Amino acid sequence: MDSTYIMQTSAVILKASLVTVELLVLTIILSTPLGLLVALGKLSKIKLIKSILDFYTYIIRGTPLLLQILFIYFGLPTIGIKFDSFTAASLALVLNYTAYLAEIIRAGVQSIDKGQYEAAKVLGMNYQQTMKRIVVPQALKVVLPPICNEYIVLIKDTALVSVIGMEELLRATKEIVARDFNMVPFFIAAVIYLFITAFFTAIFDKLEKKFSIYE
Repeated sequence: MDSTYIMQTSAVILKASLVTVELLVLTIILSTPLGLLVALGKLSKIKLIKSILDFYTYIIRGTPLLLQILFIYFGLPTIGIKFDSFTAASLALVLNYTAYLAEIIRAGVQSIDKGQYEAAKVLGMNYQQTMKRIVVPQALKVVLPPICNEYIVLIKDTALVSVIGMEELLRATKEIVARDFNMVPFFIAAVIYLFITAFFTAIFDKLEKKFSIYE
């Protein structure tokens, strides 16, 4: 195999992978705090807030991510709301992963023993202080593994944005394979995906060790 071809192909695929990484990082940065807020809202005693957020997570979790991307990019313009492809893809991914993370975090918070709340109350802490200092740090230890799994899935889900014309990692790879009738680009793409996965897995492993003090 011509080494020049491999280098040139790798350069093109790496350039396209930057779009994948941008989507990935943006989704993680936005969906994580939003997921926490939605989770706390779903645990709220205010029925209106809880009902709205329950409906939101029901809709998002009950429909495919691909449909959500298509709806935001092609459907919303029919009512005058138009986004460029990157914004539409980012919005769809953030909305989708916020809903899934909210359910994971909610379950993690609810797994904390009620005695923790009572102890915090005895110490004179209000609800916000209890959540910030006692409950959320312990819940994070519980939810980190499933959250890590969600973001591993996210790495692969970014490939879905190709349906709205975005030149991300997998789309660029498929175009090269179709043009050259050569399978090497698939192996290059696989290595990049595995590298990204390994990188984020290592980060979450360190976070799990950090929060292990709450065991």
